Amino acid sequence: MRQTCLDMIYELAKSDERVFYIGSDLGIGTLDNFKTEMPDRFFMEGISEANIISMAAGLALEGQIPYVNTIATFITRRCYEQVLLDLGLHNTNVRLIGNGGGLVYAPLGPTHEATEDIAIMRAIPNMTIIAPADAEEMKRLMPLTVDHHGPIYIRLAKGYDPIVTNNGSPFQIGKGIEMKEGSEALVITTGITLKHALDSAHDLDKLGISTGVLHMPTIKPLDEEAIMKAASPVSAIVTLEEHSLIGGLGSATAELIAEANFTVSKRFKRIALPDSFPDQYGSQDSLLTRYGITSTVVSQTIMQLLNNTTNAKTPAHL
Repeated sequence: MRQTCLDMIYELAKSDERVFYIGSDLGIGTLDNFKTEMPDRFFMEGISEANIISMAAGLALEGQIPYVNTIATFITRRCYEQVLLDLGLHNTNVRLIGNGGGLVYAPLGPTHEATEDIAIMRAIPNMTIIAPADAEEMKRLMPLTVDHHGPIYIRLAKGYDPIVTNNGSPFQIGKGIEMKEGSEALVITTGITLKHALDSAHDLDKLGISTGVLHMPTIKPLDEEAIMKAASPVSAIVTLEEHSLIGGLGSATAELIAEANFTVSKRFKRIALPDSFPDQYGSQDSLLTRYGITSTVVSQTIMQLLNNTTNAKTPAHL
């Protein structure tokens, strides 16, 4: 996914002279082809994130379309004021590429694990937040970012993630994608956890529990219509994400469901990272398993929710 994103920026720049690339603290050789062929639109600014955000805002205010690429924690935590004021307040056309969303940098510990980046960006007016599920979805996304109005935060996984999306449904910024229909339960997810959601839904189907999957590659603005449509027939709803319980997709969905006033109540549960700093080093997969971001946990949670729904309808003495 990461390399696909960079390759797409290069291809977009070849056909659109407004596209600039700004990197920070990235490996030698990153986008050398861009640097060689279009040196006037390639900048590697080192570890000075606040500076490059303001620099990108200035370019955008002059009609350019800068893509800023660095580690997700640095582009969200370290320069929050510049992102808020220079990009959000002025609604500038800057595209932020956050490398290593979630637990990608598990070997480096909590200083590099972007477990609250979505929450940070959701709080900024005018900010669009996108978390593709795989490299193929990234290919469909990137051309749409060029003429999108306002700042965008794109959350990248580590790369080489399983391909689970397809081009059957046209990709649109701000729209959810129904990956699977279901009449009893619904999993709402984003980013790489789509794979876990689909695995869980197929396992539950084998047990006779019809489970739908709604993929939300755009977390802000949230496609409320898609969520309401998919949630309407089901009794149990679970959100799944590689992000803190606070402020992410689960929080956004909970806010919507709390105000939906469904005629028939829904059982709801968020599956996400706990409100704490990750306390172990390891791999992304090992920490996802540690914190229960797995298809097995999703399946168990849905069965528990549905069992509670059944019990709620049947008096205990019968």
